[in-house]
Amino acid sequence: MSKKTAKEKSPEGLRIIPLGGLEQIGMNITAFEYGDSIVVVDCGLAFPEDDMFGIDLVIPDTTFLEENIDKVKGFVITHGHEDHIGALPYVLQRINVPVFATRLTMGIIENKLAERGMLETTQRKVVKFGTSVNLGCFRIEFIKTNHSIVDAAALAIYTPEGIVIHTGDFKVDYTPVFGDAIDLQRFAELGRKGVLALMCDSTNAERPGYTPSERTVGKTIDQLFQEHSDTRIIIATFASNVDRVQQIINSAYKYGRKVVVEGRSMVNIIKTASELGCLNIPDKTLIDVDQLKNYPDEKTAIITTGSQGESMAALSRMAENIHRKISIGPNDTVIFSSSPIPGNEKAVTNVINKLQMKGADVIFEDVHVSGHPCQEDIKLIYTLVQPKYAIPVHGEYRHLIAQVKLLKELGFDDDHIFVLQSGNVLQITKDKAEIVGDVPVGNILVDGLGVGDVGNIVLRDRQHLAEDGIVIVSFAMAQGSPLTVAGPEIASRGFVYNKEAEELMNGAQTVAEDILEQCAEDGTVDRNRVRNLIKDGLSDYFWKKTQRRPMVLPMILEIDS
Repeated sequence: MSKKTAKEKSPEGLRIIPLGGLEQIGMNITAFEYGDSIVVVDCGLAFPEDDMFGIDLVIPDTTFLEENIDKVKGFVITHGHEDHIGALPYVLQRINVPVFATRLTMGIIENKLAERGMLETTQRKVVKFGTSVNLGCFRIEFIKTNHSIVDAAALAIYTPEGIVIHTGDFKVDYTPVFGDAIDLQRFAELGRKGVLALMCDSTNAERPGYTPSERTVGKTIDQLFQEHSDTRIIIATFASNVDRVQQIINSAYKYGRKVVVEGRSMVNIIKTASELGCLNIPDKTLIDVDQLKNYPDEKTAIITTGSQGESMAALSRMAENIHRKISIGPNDTVIFSSSPIPGNEKAVTNVINKLQMKGADVIFEDVHVSGHPCQEDIKLIYTLVQPKYAIPVHGEYRHLIAQVKLLKELGFDDDHIFVLQSGNVLQITKDKAEIVGDVPVGNILVDGLGVGDVGNIVLRDRQHLAEDGIVIVSFAMAQGSPLTVAGPEIASRGFVYNKEAEELMNGAQTVAEDILEQCAEDGTVDRNRVRNLIKDGLSDYFWKKTQRRPMVLPMILEIDS
């Protein structure tokens, strides 16, 4: 009997396994498994929710990949946004496999790896549009698309069961600022060959019409430079939106302004994009922030991070008067060239208010276009590709369902549409597709240098502390004895101010003293029991008096008898 070849049909078929990026904006990562091969598309992070106190980043749980590490052939990356590459430095420490990406995307990834000393240990390959890489049973072709960052790619994933197209984040832009327009011809060619499944960006699926070209923003920016010729101009945008930065620089140069770049991520990406030829900056246009004082305000422009109201970003520090070198005043025009990401609206509004209090003219409307496809763009891609199965991706549940409605208009029936949840295993063959199980998924929390050491219990404690504060009860007990030899002393933080709540705290001390006396009478020497009695007694007392439950933390000092 001859050996089975890689092209022969596996009895299990192709397995598509999203490990993140569904039901949420961010943390995009999807595994494709066939036989003894797994390829992973993207490896992004998410930013913490408001109730994740102290958490810096959220990365995906990659237990499934770690348990199948011998099968994992590599990461293929669609573009260089944080929600698609941000988790790579963390995940590569546990799953050290090659990374494949286009030119600028790889440049941004390499910056991240260099910061962590991982360049030497990570195998990387830059892939050109229109070319393919072979990874186990798979062949991956990179297709030119447009997005709000240069060098974005869709992926045609050739499998023994058929072709799966993953769009990545994309828009249809016929007049991009840099490079070529989206390769619609290639999508159509693949559609004529026959496409098994299309995984399409859903982020803007609720919006009717077409997504405008990035060049339309350039016209608006140019007009704003013309209208505000007598003020300093400060523009906040996403660091990764290289095309937007290019258009700002073009207008600044046209009107004779010097440009300062503020924000570490902005500086890094502009440096990388310039070195790779993705950004054209005229000579002597950029100046250092220390040189601002050498030019009149109306001859300078500042491109900065902070368009989402991030507390430590450059624009937020300017608004709070804590930026060391830039102060905001009445002679400033501040332009927000972005839309708030869902959940950031309050933070953005707060920054706008503070800027306006300083007398700045703030412009935050009509200076942005999306990098994602609206309804007519989505219909266009489906019409060109004509996939057998449709799998909406990228977005919250409402965005996925909005794409489903479009698919129904295009004639897809329920049996050929799959709205997946993170962790679902979609098994797909030439003949059928079905969800056959689940794999472990979840959030790994990054706090400083700690990765995964803050779990649900710690997070719950932080939420408890934030909501109700803490009461610390200190007392000393004779070693091996039920007797209290000093205390109890009670202090609180974030609960009540002791000097203004003397009666409440005196009552709490009496409760603690009574509990310790009862422990002495009962001969209770078990320190855990003593702690629990103190916690329960004071929690009940504070609830009766304040309808609040602060965290009660008994601290016992053992004294040699």
